[in-house]
Amino acid sequence: MKTTGAPFDCDREGNGVAVAAVLLAAGVARRMGRCGSHKLLAEFDGTPLVRRSAIVALQARVSSVTVVTGHRHADIIAALDGLDLRYAQNRDYASGVATSLITGFMTDEAKRADGVLIINADMPRITSEDLDTLIEAFCRSQGRAIVCSAARGRRGNPAVLPRSLYDNILGLQGDVGAQHLIETSGIGVIEINFDEETLSDVNTPEAILAAGGILGR
Repeated sequence: MKTTGAPFDCDREGNGVAVAAVLLAAGVARRMGRCGSHKLLAEFDGTPLVRRSAIVALQARVSSVTVVTGHRHADIIAALDGLDLRYAQNRDYASGVATSLITGFMTDEAKRADGVLIINADMPRITSEDLDTLIEAFCRSQGRAIVCSAARGRRGNPAVLPRSLYDNILGLQGDVGAQHLIETSGIGVIEINFDEETLSDVNTPEAILAAGGILGR
């Protein structure tokens, strides 16, 4: 299996811009209702969604992949067994996505990087090539801009956030994530447009089945 790739060399001197990936896999997924299944353990082509998302991240041009866990921490860890990942457990995951972003950004891997690629673990159609497109645009900005995915004008994850936003991220609270920073940070934003299907997530049992998944435990 391909492991994390080397950073892109973006300038004429050949200096690279390092991007670390943070995979958000901590949420409760309340929209799954009373079915009892965890959306990230739903299987796509025989692979749990969270594992599929981690493999996609590992195959992108990133320096590391850190998985932020929370809800059903042990089950998520078990689904990722054998992969070259780092882990950061968010014990306050129920308070909203802000705590997961903060948990991811406080890791040594994120602190050392020029930018952090934020990936939601519930997007079954994202590919490593899609992630590399975002990373390359970030490199070409010399690590200064936010690079986000967009579909029909709606911005969101996956997105690369530069190191300059570190303090902004630590100040987030509640159910506020990267989209808030994209809209309010005041630094340049580069949009990479994808079709809606590529950026679709699976938050309900119906969405999982419609995307070709099988409900897990």
